[in-house]
Amino acid sequence: MSAPAEVRIRPAVARDMDAVGRLGALLVRTHHEFDGLRFLPETPDTVRGYGAYLRSQLNKSNVVLLVADEGGEVVGYTYAGLEDYDYMSLRGPAGVLYDIAVDEAHRRHGVGRQLLDATLAELTSRGAPRVVLSTAQQNGAAQRLFEHAGFRRTMIEMTRELAV
Repeated sequence: MSAPAEVRIRPAVARDMDAVGRLGALLVRTHHEFDGLRFLPETPDTVRGYGAYLRSQLNKSNVVLLVADEGGEVVGYTYAGLEDYDYMSLRGPAGVLYDIAVDEAHRRHGVGRQLLDATLAELTSRGAPRVVLSTAQQNGAAQRLFEHAGFRRTMIEMTRELAV
């Protein structure tokens, strides 16, 4: 059995968006499984829609969109942005990590950490004074990754369903 190919973190390009769309759908599905009332369900259009949305972000100067490429196959991605003051979040300028996803078959091999580190480096090089993110309450693996990378807990989202 041969060793797995080396993972290379690189900027995403348009041809990656089908794979990124599939990984985005994995994020949607996973979060919906965590809490079906809070998170959107996957639909037949999720893969296409997610990929199309992220394709629209590719050339924006305030966006970081990276992929983990293993032998020509996209096995993970991050989507982050630089944001100005956000008075709703009570914070100043920051890098915001919106998405990080790794294909299930490639987890627990350091791919997520490589993506996270590369994203943090890119946001730092663009002047972000801090990086914030949100993670699902039930996503212990992601929380451990972020804590090991130096993130601290600062907010708790709470949801209440209202009778309609």
